[in-house]
Amino acid sequence: MMSSAFARFVFYPSLAYNVVMEKISSRQWYNKVDNHVILGALPLRSMSHQLVNEENVKGVVSLNEDYELRYLANQPEEWKKLGVDNIHFKVVDMFEAPSQEMLIEGVDFINRKSVDGGVVYVHCKAGRSRSATLVTCYLMKKHNWTPEEAISHLKSIRPHVIFTPGKMEALNIFYQNQVAVGRVES
Repeated sequence: MMSSAFARFVFYPSLAYNVVMEKISSRQWYNKVDNHVILGALPLRSMSHQLVNEENVKGVVSLNEDYELRYLANQPEEWKKLGVDNIHFKVVDMFEAPSQEMLIEGVDFINRKSVDGGVVYVHCKAGRSRSATLVTCYLMKKHNWTPEEAISHLKSIRPHVIFTPGKMEALNIFYQNQVAVGRVES
């Protein structure tokens, strides 16, 4: 409960920090991970048409609490009007990792949307931790990679991603249950 209250308290100051960092550093608001996935910060309403028309976004995965999406980002019905499917997983910023059910459903959603050549925009507030955890699971599953291999690849694309111990635990569990069981060592 305290973690959720703290995350809510620092939401706007930390979002402003992200905006400033994008302007004064090499950070980008979003990065293409591959032909099917973009990992990014909160997709502001002003970016919607760019994401749909220039980036071919056909799906959005939000890993945010409701208040993070309320005023600045499209709501599900707004995405639907743009022809974009949306799923929303409620995950507390800084303190929680997506559940295994969320990670499995999120990877499945990305894979379904990419079949037709569509792109999925995966985000949290900053595109650094909650969403990076899901994208790392996608990379592990797609390439049969270990968490370390997937993280290394993701950091080569989006260097400011971070993985707290809770996120690492979620990645290791996902790997053991969803990837390692099918992985054949040579």
